[in-house]
Amino acid sequence: MAFGLYEQIARNKRDSWMLMSLIVLVLLGLGYVIGRAYWGSNSAGIGLLGVFGIFAIVWSLISYFAGAGMALAVSGAREVTHEQEPQLWNVVEEMAVAGGMPMPKVYLIESDAANAFATGRDPQHAAVAITRGLLQRLNREELQGVVGHEMSHVRNYDIRFATLVGIMVGMIALIADFFLRSAFWGGGRRRGSDSGGGNAAGIFFLIALALAVVAPIFAYMVQFAISRRREYLADASSVELTRNPAGLANALEKIAADPVPLKAANRATAHLYIANPLRGKKDKARAGLFDTHPPIQERIRILRAMAAGVAPDALPTGQA
Repeated sequence: MAFGLYEQIARNKRDSWMLMSLIVLVLLGLGYVIGRAYWGSNSAGIGLLGVFGIFAIVWSLISYFAGAGMALAVSGAREVTHEQEPQLWNVVEEMAVAGGMPMPKVYLIESDAANAFATGRDPQHAAVAITRGLLQRLNREELQGVVGHEMSHVRNYDIRFATLVGIMVGMIALIADFFLRSAFWGGGRRRGSDSGGGNAAGIFFLIALALAVVAPIFAYMVQFAISRRREYLADASSVELTRNPAGLANALEKIAADPVPLKAANRATAHLYIANPLRGKKDKARAGLFDTHPPIQERIRILRAMAAGVAPDALPTGQA
């Protein structure tokens, strides 16, 4: 287990920040090119970023502070006490102690589907929600793995990380949409041409037009890739808490085999869950570019490799 644990954690953190850097580069490049094309000056790009940044940040802050309560309410989760659900409460408390975290609030979703999620902007404002179906299907070691995974999202500040990424992706989409609308009505090209740049202005306009179409799509692809890396990170961090890769691997197998749909889930909350509640009946071998979760079988393979103390590549793809 020791062979793969810290290597997986370090790799997933490094990949997440590398992908974050790509979004920053796309944002800066888009702002610069559109500023030059629309107003004909470098300073215009900075001003454009500032205006749209204010709107994106305000919207993201509202989601950041109110998002946890909204996600719990939409999911139909109710808070439970130790007296109501002693096993679940005790497992959450164990993982909180193992992670050096305050005890989060514990919620139960009355659904036969097998799933779970955590939310909260930091460990002091965290909540863990488990479905009734998952609680009934898992033994204690498997439940520890799932709770460890969910609490690792909070411990790794994944909600905060996702909010920061969302701010930048939102800015990219807003800036691109603004430029495309102005170009459609003719104002963007006219202003770029009137700036005295001649052929250079026309070239910048064409580049800006292409970037305005491609950049938002690319940014969303990177955002979903970051989400998948944070799922791998939470898996590895759960093993760090439980010291038992098999527990989470067995739990994921049961979740993957669960045929019951989670009716309370929707596209806005699907990324929070340990497994995509909107996934098809068969788990895909490879994640799509717009998938928020990596394939469950690939996650299980990595966990099995960690349990065996070998590199993940030592096990064939699909082996669980």
